[in-house]
Amino acid sequence: MVTGAGSGIGRSVALAFAGAGWSVVLAGRRAEALQETASLAAGADVLCVPADITSPDAVTALFAAARERFGRVDLLFNNAGTFGPGGVHLEDLPYEAWRHVVDVNLTGSFLCAQAAFRVMKDQDPQGGRIINNGSISAHAPRPHSVAYTATKHAVTGLTKSLSLDGRPYRIACGQIDIGNAATRMTARMETGVLQADGRTAPEPVMDADDVARTVLHMAELPLEANVQFATVMATSMPYIGRG
Repeated sequence: MVTGAGSGIGRSVALAFAGAGWSVVLAGRRAEALQETASLAAGADVLCVPADITSPDAVTALFAAARERFGRVDLLFNNAGTFGPGGVHLEDLPYEAWRHVVDVNLTGSFLCAQAAFRVMKDQDPQGGRIINNGSISAHAPRPHSVAYTATKHAVTGLTKSLSLDGRPYRIACGQIDIGNAATRMTARMETGVLQADGRTAPEPVMDADDVARTVLHMAELPLEANVQFATVMATSMPYIGRG
């Protein structure tokens, strides 16, 4: 199962799984975007399930649909997320904007992981794998990104707790932290983004398919092995060192 499968990294990862012979559940808010992803996975066994991952009832229905169609869930890529409003100073960030980012990035990831746990514990053979989409921001923030950065730090805590609590049930959990994959959400990187020193500068990006190959590698390991944390980033982005 891939959440946020209608665009960007989610679409790239879903297509990588489909191309490798996996049966894939495509989850996301927009039915038409999911259908577009499905059309690019010609010949693959895919199921489109429009779902709001911030809703417990919607997440329950999502996993019920997956189980009804395929009988089990072996992998969840917890990918759906949002940056929130860009360029807003911390003191000006509306509560509603903060809450929206927390609901999608953190609560949504928790709800999907919780539902996956329930299925993976109950299925036979028992177990499965959860891969959370973290971020470079789980290590270092950008200016004016308090909601996004705080939730991605929290996702790291979620990953660690899932790894520990999943041990008795053969549920492995890892996290991929991504920096500057080329998607619609990161299009501004190539034209110029605010840096920590106050400058605005363009940043290099990488192909989202490079992220997808990494997620596929993590997913195809036996459950006795786990990539706990992986960082995949545009080689020259200003993250390591001083820029």
